[in-house]
Amino acid sequence: MSHATNALARTDRWLAPDSRTARSITRARETIPGGTSRHHYLFGPWPIIASHGSGCRLTDIEGDERIDCLNNMTALVHGHADPDINRAVIEQVAKGLSFSEPAEPEFALSRLIVERVPSVDRVHFRSSGTEAVMMAIKLARAYTGRNAIAKFEGGYHGYYDYVQMSTTSTPANWGDANAPTAVPSSGGISAAVPDEVVVLPFNDRDGVERLLAQHGNRISALLVEPLSNRNGMALPQPGFYDFLREVTKRHGIVLIFDEVIAFHVGADGAQGRYGGDPDLTTFGKIIGGGLPIGAVGGRAEIMDLLDPSHPSAKVISGGTYSGSPLPAVAGVACLSKLTPEVFARMDVLGRRLRDGANAILRAAGENAQVAGDGSLFQVVPTAAPLVNYRSIPRDKQAADWLDRIHRGLMIAGVIISHRGLSCLSTPMTEADVDRVLAGFEQAVAGLKQ
Repeated sequence: MSHATNALARTDRWLAPDSRTARSITRARETIPGGTSRHHYLFGPWPIIASHGSGCRLTDIEGDERIDCLNNMTALVHGHADPDINRAVIEQVAKGLSFSEPAEPEFALSRLIVERVPSVDRVHFRSSGTEAVMMAIKLARAYTGRNAIAKFEGGYHGYYDYVQMSTTSTPANWGDANAPTAVPSSGGISAAVPDEVVVLPFNDRDGVERLLAQHGNRISALLVEPLSNRNGMALPQPGFYDFLREVTKRHGIVLIFDEVIAFHVGADGAQGRYGGDPDLTTFGKIIGGGLPIGAVGGRAEIMDLLDPSHPSAKVISGGTYSGSPLPAVAGVACLSKLTPEVFARMDVLGRRLRDGANAILRAAGENAQVAGDGSLFQVVPTAAPLVNYRSIPRDKQAADWLDRIHRGLMIAGVIISHRGLSCLSTPMTEADVDRVLAGFEQAVAGLKQ
C-alpha cells in the first residue's frame, strides 16, 4: 500500500547555487573550517542551516519545514522547543546560568539516574559524552592499575585518542576478522595509542575469549556501545552482554556500557533491555534535555575513587560546567516525561517505521534495510543479516547509495543523518510516521531516476 497518494512538496531550495544557504555556508567557511564545527553533519554540496524547530519539525533558513528524524544526533528525545523543558530552563536562567558552587538541579538529576538504572550507585557529571567516556576510562585505569583498554570494532565513543580507533576502518586496513587491527580514525593521534587499544569482534564470543585471554592482564576496561550506529545497530546475540559481564569479571576488567545514544531504548537503558550489568555506564544527549551534558555512573566502589573525602580517592576531577544547573534542570524535565508508557508507545512507532520502510525497500528490490530498536533506527546499505561492523559494505557504491537516499529524503521533507542514523521523538504520531514513510517511498522511487 502506497504511503504517498500525491507527490510530496519538494524541500530542495537549499541546493540552489544562489540560495541563502549556499551564501551563508560560503561566508562561514571563511571563519570555520568546512563551515561548521560539526563535521559529522557535513554533506555535499552543503548542509541545510537550521532556523527554528517545534515538536518533530525543523524549519531551515529557506523556510522549508521537514520532519526531523535526527533530533540533534538523537539528543532531543522530546523534539524541538518542548514546553516543559523550555519552562524549566527559563526559570533557571532567571536564577543564574552557572555557579562555582554545586546546586540542587545536579542533585535531582543524579537521583533520577540512580533510581532508573540498577547498575548505577553514584553519578559524576561532565559536559559531553566524550568527556564522560574519558572519565570512565580514567576510573577504570585507577581502579585496576592497568593502562590498556578494549573496545569493539566500529564502536563509537566520541572524540578521544584511545576510543577513536577502528571506527572508520576499511577492508584495506582492518586486518583479521578474529583479531581486528587497531586503526586510528583521525589524524593527530599519537603513534603510541594503537598499542594500548585491543579491538574486539562484536557478537563473536570465541574471538572475545581468545583476545582477552591473550591481553586481559593489561586491559583496564572493555567499552561497548550496546546499540552501535557504526555497526548498523546490529542487535547483540542472545546472552552476549551477560557473557561480557562474566568474561570481564574473570579477567578483572571494568565493563563500561556507553549509553550516550542507546539510553533511548528504555527507562533503564539498553542494559535493561539486553542485560550485561556493567560496572560503569556513560550517559549524554537525552539526559541533558537538549543542552550539553555528560555523565559517568556505576558501582560505588569505583565511583568513590572520585570522592576526595573517601580513603580510596585516586582520581582528581573538576570542570567549570560539570553538573551545571542549566542542563541539569533540562535533564530532569526531560527524563521525568519519559515514563514506561511513553517508551512503550515509542517502541510501537519505531516498529511501524522500520517495518514500513523495509517493505518499501523490498518492493523496490533495493539491497538495503532499516535496522534498530525502540525509537532508534538506521538506514543500512545491505539486506544481509547484521552481525557486526563488517556486515556493512564500506565501498564507494554503498556510500553513494546512502548519499542518494539521504538527499532524496531531504527533498521529500525528512531529515536523517547522511550516514543513516535516525530516531523518533515523543511528539511524533502515527500520521507523522506515515509521512516519513511517504518520504521513504519518494526517495526510493527517485533512486531509479
